[in-house]
Amino acid sequence: MPVPIERIPPDEAVEERSTLNQRLDFLRATVARKASGLTEEQARNTALAPSELCIAGVVKHLTGVERFWFSIDFAGFDLPRPWPEDDPHGCFPLSEDDTIDGLVDAYLAECERSRQAIDGAALDAMAQGPEMTFNLRYALVHMIEETARHCGHLDLLREHLDGSTGQ
Repeated sequence: MPVPIERIPPDEAVEERSTLNQRLDFLRATVARKASGLTEEQARNTALAPSELCIAGVVKHLTGVERFWFSIDFAGFDLPRPWPEDDPHGCFPLSEDDTIDGLVDAYLAECERSRQAIDGAALDAMAQGPEMTFNLRYALVHMIEETARHCGHLDLLREHLDGSTGQ
């Protein structure tokens, strides 16, 4: 069963920036919650053959997406790209060194770096990465959509593994 991880429900009547940030943080906590309490075997279980999608791979992918959208593309930080050039939107493949606890820790750390990367930036602030043409509002909405979509994957994978349902 998932380990209880605090998820703070978003306020329902606040200004736009708080609405976006709180919703994304709620989804981020959902990712960590869905990946908690698993064995390494469960975290790598590919429940939907022939797909290779597994909980550990989804967490690794979302870590890369956080880095790519907020730290590299929006803030323009000089950080290693999260995936190789021949897999430009990947990061699902796992290495033998990846552990579910390590992946969740890396995800939570990357989420914190993302918060710092956008802290104080206006929603209309433009991305600083080379050839990027989006503003922070777009990045936040995109990441809410991306994280929510993968939370749905995590729901199905987790229910298949141990019957855990709910948020």
